[in-house]
Amino acid sequence: MSDAQHNQASHADAHEVHEGPIKTPKQLIGAVVASFVVPVVVIIMLANFVNFGGKTGAGSDSMSEEATARRIQPIGSIEIKVAGDASALKSGEQVFQAQCSACHATGAAGAPKLGDEGAWGARIKTGYEALLTSALKGKGNMGAQGGGDFSDVEIGRAVVYMANKGGAKFDEPKAPAGAASAPDAAASK
Repeated sequence: MSDAQHNQASHADAHEVHEGPIKTPKQLIGAVVASFVVPVVVIIMLANFVNFGGKTGAGSDSMSEEATARRIQPIGSIEIKVAGDASALKSGEQVFQAQCSACHATGAAGAPKLGDEGAWGARIKTGYEALLTSALKGKGNMGAQGGGDFSDVEIGRAVVYMANKGGAKFDEPKAPAGAASAPDAAASK
């Protein structure tokens, strides 16, 4: 074989080696279309697979009726007291538990402890009116009404409750018929 024939044969072999699987224009068009269609179909199928059906695993009850009701329930409520209604007024013990116990149960900030007759004795001798005035206006480290928001009658009941536990014999104040709304009206002006 001559060199020219040998070059032509090796060139033909090299040409065959470089040919791809696409040999016709029809195959080229099919490959191009498939390269766009197949990934789109795969993406759609994956999206449907991920989003298929309801979630029943732990912590996935977010769309249940109970979970929705918990999310939209009111966070507070309004309680309206009717002036002069003795049943709407708190008792001395209730006011003590709600407001006064923070200091008077432990003796914090120099407050006389509930039931300590020695600490309450000198205070009781000053009388109910002086104790009530101290509770309403504040004294020493205690702010007015002990920092609470109660009516004068309710504060008076708490004073009587604490003083009686310390050895006094005070009568619990009763709510006057029209006077219970007077402090509230004066405070709003």
